[in-house]
Amino acid sequence: MRINIKWKIGFIAVFLLIAGFMQKGIAQQEFKKSAFYDTMASGDLAAVENQLTVIQGSSIASKEGYEGAMLMRKAGLVKGAKTRLDLFKAGRIKLETAIAADDENTEFHFLRLAIEEHAPKIVKYHSDIDKDKAIVQKNYKNLSPSVQHAILDYCKNSKVLHAEDF
Repeated sequence: MRINIKWKIGFIAVFLLIAGFMQKGIAQQEFKKSAFYDTMASGDLAAVENQLTVIQGSSIASKEGYEGAMLMRKAGLVKGAKTRLDLFKAGRIKLETAIAADDENTEFHFLRLAIEEHAPKIVKYHSDIDKDKAIVQKNYKNLSPSVQHAILDYCKNSKVLHAEDF
C-alpha cells in the first residue's frame, strides 16, 4: 500500500510540473508535443489512453519513445500491482529501445530522467539519472520551445534538474 501511494504522489507531482497547454491536439488526433506534456501532467487516465491512441496512430518518427513514456505514466494511474508493473515494464522497453536507436534524442533522455527520478525503488529504474541530466543540460538550447518549457516546469520541483543549470 505504501508503494502505491508513493507511486501516485511521485508521478502526479512530476507530471503536474511538466505542463503543456494544447488539448486541441488531442481532439484532432494529431500528435503535438505540448498536448503530450499536458497529458503527462494531467493524471487523467482517459486522457492518457487517448494520447496513447494519438501516438500509435501518428506518423511521427521515434513514436516508440513517447509511447513508452506514456505507458509508464499510465502505470501510475491504474489499479492492481500486476497491471501497473506490466505497463511499466512495457513502457520501459519501448523507451529504452527508442533511446538505444537514437541516443542523441535529448527529449527521450529528459523523459527517462523524469520517470527515473520518481519511479518507486521496487522497479529499479534509477541508474541513468546522472547521464540523462548531463545530456539534457548540454543540449537544452537545441530543443523545441515546448520541450524547453516542459523541462523548466519540471525543474521547479526536481531534486536533480534546476532552472539555473540552463
